Amino acid sequence: MAEFEGVAFIRSDVERFCAELVGLAPAIRLRRLAELRVMLDSVVAAASRAAMADARGEGWGLRRIGQHAGMSHEQVRRLLVDVPSDSTAQGALDQDP
Repeated sequence: MAEFEGVAFIRSDVERFCAELVGLAPAIRLRRLAELRVMLDSVVAAASRAAMADARGEGWGLRRIGQHAGMSHEQVRRLLVDVPSDSTAQGALDQDP
C-alpha cells in the first residue's frame, strides 16, 4: 500500500521525534513514547469516528464502513453509537474518544 503524502510527512516527523530521544535515559524515552502513542491514538480515533459518521451519513452500511476501516461491522456500530446520524466530521472530531 502506497503512503499518501500527508502520511509520509507525519511518519518522517515521528521518526525525527524518535531519533531525538535516542540519547535520553530509557525511563524518559519510554514515557515520551507512551505519551506520543496516546496522543496519536486519540487523534486517529477521533478522525476515524468522523470519517465513519460521514460514510454512514452518505448511506454506507456498517459492513462497508468496517471493510474500509479495517474492522468488524460490530466495532463500527459500537464506535458510532454515541455519534448522531446527522453528525458532521468536525462535530465527531470535537468529541472526546
